[in-house]
Formats: sequence, C-alpha cells, structure tokens
Amino acid sequence: MKSNVKLIGVLALLISVAGCSSLGRTKEKDYELTLIHVNDVHGRAEESKFDGVGYAKVSTIAKNYQADKNNGEVLILDAGDTLHGTTFATLNKGESIVEVLNITGLDYMALGNHDFNYGDKRLKELMKTANFGILTANVIDKTTGKPLGKEYDIKTVNGMKVGIFGLSTPETYFKTNPKNVEDIEFLDPIPVAKEIVAKLKKENVKYIIAITHLGDDESTEKKYQSIGLAEAVPEIGLIVDGHSHTELKEKKVVNGVTIVQTGEYTKNVGVVRIDLDDLSNAIDYRLISKDEIAVEGDAKVVEKIETIKASQKTITSVKIGKSPIKLEGDRSVVRTGESNLAQLITDSMIWKTGADVALTNGGGIRASINAGDITVGDVITVLPFGNYVVTKEVKGSDLKAALEHGLRAYPESLGGLSQVAGLTVKFDPKKPEGQKISEIKIKGKLLNPNKTYVVATNDFMAVGGDGYATLKPGKEIAHFGGLDEVLIEYIQKVGIKNRAVTQKRLVPKK
Repeated sequence: MKSNVKLIGVLALLISVAGCSSLGRTKEKDYELTLIHVNDVHGRAEESKFDGVGYAKVSTIAKNYQADKNNGEVLILDAGDTLHGTTFATLNKGESIVEVLNITGLDYMALGNHDFNYGDKRLKELMKTANFGILTANVIDKTTGKPLGKEYDIKTVNGMKVGIFGLSTPETYFKTNPKNVEDIEFLDPIPVAKEIVAKLKKENVKYIIAITHLGDDESTEKKYQSIGLAEAVPEIGLIVDGHSHTELKEKKVVNGVTIVQTGEYTKNVGVVRIDLDDLSNAIDYRLISKDEIAVEGDAKVVEKIETIKASQKTITSVKIGKSPIKLEGDRSVVRTGESNLAQLITDSMIWKTGADVALTNGGGIRASINAGDITVGDVITVLPFGNYVVTKEVKGSDLKAALEHGLRAYPESLGGLSQVAGLTVKFDPKKPEGQKISEIKIKGKLLNPNKTYVVATNDFMAVGGDGYATLKPGKEIAHFGGLDEVLIEYIQKVGIKNRAVTQKRLVPKK
C-alpha cells in the first residue's frame, strides 16, 4: 500500500493538470501506459475563445502526466482531421500544423478525410516532414500498392508489447474533393483490422490500440463505424476514435472493446490510462473539458505558433483581385437582409460545386471589403471560422423548411439568416413562423417539394448548425475546400462583376 503522502502528491499533480479536483485518482493504482488524445482539431492549433485549448496546453498536460511515474509511458495521439480547417493551417497547406505537432510531441496520428484536402501529393510531402508516426493500415497509395504511411507500430512498454495501428474512413472518397484522392484506395476497415491483429498476435503483442477516423454517426454505414469495428474485431483493446465529433464523457464499451472520443477542436482532451498487468480492469478514462484545464501552454509550442503567424503575414498581404465598390459584410446588414458580399460568397459556392442552390448563414460573414485591392487577408477577415463547403441532396420540402427557418426573424437581426444563390424566395414577414414563404423558384421553376436538389452549404449548417435541422438528413455528396479558399479562387478567376446593386433573391411582401 502506498503512503498517504504519496497519494496526496499524485492527487495534487492531477488537479494541477486540469484545475479540477474531480480529476483525482479514483483508486490507488499504477499504470504502464497513458494516452493523451484529441480528434477533429481541424487546424485549430492555438487556444481560442470559441474553440479549444490548443496544442500548447495538450503538450503541457502530457508533460504533467509524464511527471508522475505511476502513469507509465505517456503518448500523445491524434485521430485525424487535423491538417486543414483554419487560415493558420491552409495558408501553408498544412505545413504549419505539422511543425506545431512536431514541437507538441505528437507520437501517432490517423488520417481524417479532411487531411486529404490539399491533395494526396501534398499530403505525401507533409508526411515526410512529420516527426510522428502516421498510421494508415487501410489507406493504400495506388502508385506503390502499399499503405500511404505506416501499417502499424509496436512499442515495448515495461517489457510488454503494445501494437498500434490506424484506420481512415472510406467516406473520404466523397468527404473531400474526389480529385484529392484519385491515387488513393481506402480498404474496408474490418478485414484490414483483422489482418493487422493477426500480424500483431504473431509478434506476441499483449495489447492492441486502434487510432481510427471512423466515428459513430448514424448516417455512416455501420461497418465503417468504430462500433462496427469493435463488434467485428474484439481482439482490439482500445479504439481512439474521431470523425463524428462525438463527445464521449464516459468510455463506451462494445463487445469488450473500449471506445473513446473527445468531440472537436480540443474543447476536451482525453486521457486513457492502461494497466497492462491487469487487462480485466485495464482502462481508466477521463475527458477533461476546456473549462477544467488551468495549465499554461508549453512555451515552445506557443513560440512556434507565433513565429508561423508572423511569417504568414507575407501571404495574407497577397492581392487576389480588385473591387470598384464596397462589398458589404457588416453585421447590421448580413443579419437583416441580403448584401452584395453575401451573394458573392454564395455565387462562388455554386460556381465551385455545380450545385442547384447555395445556402450560408449571415452570421458567418464577419466583415466588409472596401473598394480597391482585395487581399487574402481581407477574405480571411470576412470568413474567419475555417468552415468548408459541403454539397448535399436535399428534398424540396426540407429545403423550404430550411429557408423558413432562416427567415423566421426577418427583418430582425439573426445570425442564422439565409443568404442564398440559385433561387428566389417570396415571403411575407408578417405571417407566422414556418408559414412565411409563398413562392420559391429554382432556375426559374417553382420548387417541387418532392424533388431532390443539390444544395451547397457550409459544414456547420450541413449538420444542423444554427438550427438548420432539415439540412442534416440530406445525403452528403462531396466535400470541397474551405469557404475562404473557394471565395479567393472565385475572385481570382471570375472577378468582381455587376455587384453595385444587390440582386433581389429574398423578396419580402411590402
């Protein structure tokens, strides 16, 4: 039995990690392996008021756990959708994120669908600069016929072998631009996992960990979910999951396999401690929320982020076009009605995707662009959230319901106000909520409530964000680049034309 003095010291350390006494050790126990894990960070490398704690604090948390020998070896894991999603990430096409992860001390990563957003060739370049293992058991490079990264790894922990492998969702075929993965094949995760497990067993591995970007979204085929993997391959001890942005406050046990996932954007940090000497009661899991984390960020990680941000200023100053007029994006305008900038954005979405209709929320537009030269930085200021463009198949009746929802407060200010392209909507603001719209025309024809339309929107609204619940059930067709990237490309190739007068797409009854 350890002394009370030592137990108090351990408790104090854990409290310092999260700033919350609820993280104290539930029982007196030694662990051989501790995993600090995140998923779906989407390029949010630094701490943010509206996002999570960032990689600097993840690094500190790992170091604090390392300081207590009772936690054994400490590894940092990332379950994918990491390299894309913010200006910080995209300006250097992912290089900035890899540099930060190298300083953070990341040990292993699985690839998410959005890690392919720069194309497979760029991803290969980034992988060469990574100081951590990128595990891709079911991701095959067609040019070589071999896994894109490492098939699996084996670590010896306190004399025992631990096997670690990674799986990526086959949904990547359409949850990034298909052109990004033309030379990549995504194999069925379950047969691949069974094959990897067999190889690891032959090497006398005692415990197996899968880092997966599979998720548990009901819209995903069960065989491609982490739950399906657990049911089919019970030899896996732990699945560190991502993709569905699920916040698992308690570990999920399926067929004897433990599944953990932290949500998104480092709003939570997961901690798994494994007792390799007692696999019948092996796992202690806790999810530390942003509000509980009261540590300082690792100074080296913070310094790296600041250095990169300073160097990016040369990129943000690059001119991409010119506007003869002010493009209006002020809060008071885009939340109460249409604007030329909002229409420029939705037009760019249709131009890029070929969708029938484009729909975005006024609250996602954060600034105007003055007449004159337009820079990359101007667009980033307008669209700072790192949202990407998604196309979905949406039934006409569901599209009408979405538009009713977006117009429910008109002309009062509303962040969820619908900004549109590809259609015109006639409505009566005085009528009850849900009954305001009298006519919708798409390409000059009346909306058919039973017809399926291709709708381009942002990833936030695509999953029901801002209350757009009727967009959520629609089948996803494809994912494209960031909304800011799409707008930049549109300005560069199409330019600013005929924007002096805002078109009447939302037409209120007078």
